[in-house]
Amino acid sequence: MAAIEAGLERIGWLEITEPLPRQRQIALQLSHNAIAGQDDPAILRELYDELESVAWRQYTGLDDKTLDLLEQVDVASLGEANLDFASVQFMFLPHELERAEAAFDAARAAAAADRRWVAGLEQYEPVLDALETSRAAYKIGNSATALGVILAVFERHLSELAEGWFDARSGDAVRAGTAPLETVFGVREIPVETAAAVRGVIDRMVQDGTVSADEPWRALEVLAAQSE
Repeated sequence: MAAIEAGLERIGWLEITEPLPRQRQIALQLSHNAIAGQDDPAILRELYDELESVAWRQYTGLDDKTLDLLEQVDVASLGEANLDFASVQFMFLPHELERAEAAFDAARAAAAADRRWVAGLEQYEPVLDALETSRAAYKIGNSATALGVILAVFERHLSELAEGWFDARSGDAVRAGTAPLETVFGVREIPVETAAAVRGVIDRMVQDGTVSADEPWRALEVLAAQSE
């Protein structure tokens, strides 16, 4: 594949048909790749660090200069830089932006806050399929508008995210930590009259000492226990 991409019509290669242990595979790869060409230092270090035997490390033929360079390689930083990726930019109108930001915030909170994640190609393709489906369903051509349709569908199914922390069959939590309220009620907002009534109940529970002022949400536990 590399030769075809480079436009080479004729190449030679070394083919080994017998099964090889992983350690020998790496040693052979490093030794033969050192003959010509230029190695990616991050990949080179990752492979070299896999070798457990001193003999196999010697077999690679890597010299002191190369090994010294490996010690200076930051695999974490170079590994991300060497990823084959594409940037996608979405633009929203002001009223659409608020909904988009809220949806993304909910998705991050439901997964794990303050974490960096990378979507693989197998996740990228379904996103494109979803955009194409929403465009076809509503006969729209703008990707941002199509994403807005997807987010609207997501909003209508917020409660399904409860599967990440709740077992509907047993009624028990399946993990520790916290859960977004949207996944409990299935909506982000409630009418102000309802909010005022709930707030009044919570304030009374705090005043009479039923729940702590630091943990007013425990009023939900009290209400749930009263309904059993």
